[in-house]
Amino acid sequence: MQGDKIAETSGKVTSQRVLPNPGGGPKMESSFTATGKLLGVDETETGTYWAAVRPDGTLFGEGQGIIMGKEGDVATWVGQGVGTMKKGGAVSYRGAVYYQSSSSRWSRLNSVAGVFEYEVDAQGNTRAQVWESK
Repeated sequence: MQGDKIAETSGKVTSQRVLPNPGGGPKMESSFTATGKLLGVDETETGTYWAAVRPDGTLFGEGQGIIMGKEGDVATWVGQGVGTMKKGGAVSYRGAVYYQSSSSRWSRLNSVAGVFEYEVDAQGNTRAQVWESK
């Protein structure tokens, strides 16, 4: 069940590279930077994820990142998701993300599974929203 929204960010893909994928279709790695809010705290995020094209044309990917709060808070995340290619090269992902933090403001995220929507438009602009899974 979807709970409260815990994060919302927007940003930009900063680099991409093609990875070897001995087991199948094309595989690409993307890095991004974004700004937004995590549990109401202003933050900057840097992340890297890879996505591989599956036989049916959908995508599967995994990623990780670090979040820095404006007041010194730090959190990391790992996640997995599935995606679809959209018109003009845009991509849309849905999946789950798991956080780790020793920050008092963000420590409750250590026991939260987040459900995310992540969109990348054809120009590499990103938008993400995360809800607490209950």
